Amino acid sequence: MVSKEEFKQSFEPISDDCSEILILGSMPGDRSIADNEYYSHPRNRFWPLICKLTGSETPCNYNDKNSMLLNNKIALWDVVYKANRPGSLDSNIANEKPNNINRFIQSHKKLKTIVFNGAAAQKLYHKYFTRIAHISYYKMPSTSPANAAATLDKLTTAWSTAF
Repeated sequence: MVSKEEFKQSFEPISDDCSEILILGSMPGDRSIADNEYYSHPRNRFWPLICKLTGSETPCNYNDKNSMLLNNKIALWDVVYKANRPGSLDSNIANEKPNNINRFIQSHKKLKTIVFNGAAAQKLYHKYFTRIAHISYYKMPSTSPANAAATLDKLTTAWSTAF
């Protein structure tokens, strides 16, 4: 039986009508859930990476991070709406239910690109959704601390192909 502590739920998307790029993670890790912020683990390279890719200054707080995304026409969400997962490893995700990404795509008419933050996000997406012809898809190395072999420079080089 799964304990109550293992049940996790994702956040609402960060987006607006101008969003052209959607970055999809798998689902928030424990630190992000505790902080109620996407990618809040101090060793996750997501926010420094986005700063490098967009040429933005490092935001002072979470609201500024969200504004940086929107100012650069970037939306952020997760494939998984809820799941059982002890700890933060994607390999432990079970009994998942996906977010309604098709509805998101339909309601964001300017969306041109979907970027998967890691292999798990891509795998989960393909489990529940099919690719849409007018959207470009990119699987990028994960920014997670679990992907320690990928330095910020390596991540920037890889991710820049989608930007």
